Amino acid sequence: MRFVLARLLTGPELYREVVLDKLAGARESAWIATANVKAMLVEHRGRFEPVVELFSELSSRGVELRLLHAELPSRPFRAAFDRRRRLVGGGLELKICPRVHFKCLLVDRAWLYLGSANLTGAGLGAKHEHGRNFELGLVTEDFALIDQVAALYESVWSGAECGPCRLRESCPDPLGPATPHRPGSPIRLGRPRRLRRG
Repeated sequence: MRFVLARLLTGPELYREVVLDKLAGARESAWIATANVKAMLVEHRGRFEPVVELFSELSSRGVELRLLHAELPSRPFRAAFDRRRRLVGGGLELKICPRVHFKCLLVDRAWLYLGSANLTGAGLGAKHEHGRNFELGLVTEDFALIDQVAALYESVWSGAECGPCRLRESCPDPLGPATPHRPGSPIRLGRPRRLRRG
């Protein structure tokens, strides 16, 4: 057993530290895992905007952005994403794995959030205090724990977990090599179906 130095955050603290401080301040990389993805609003450039605006700015600074999620993103998220050429061209890589239920944000391989909040307004977005979910999360700079989480993330991201997965036959899109999103097609959900706008 080993002790880990971490801080517990809840409610608006999660939004302020995880999104406004650490995600917005990423210099090299931001790897996100979430079960649900919505066009949550965040404070950006003095106003409230969809989180894809923040992703676009991070991409313009050369930050590697990965989003590993369990289901098709919400329509508003997809529409906002499709309007950002920088993201569509590979600035934000997206992969779907229906077994992903862990929630994390790994920033610059030096800071980690682990908790219950999804990438949604009620989870990590700029929701009113009385409209938020009740969420908890730990944040740490413990390198051994960061390495463990990064190893799991990379294993799922790379498709290493797909081969032995018992859900492979019913999986909407077994993971393979990373492919950037092209509007209207490449994020597939199900072999015969494609990402539909609207």
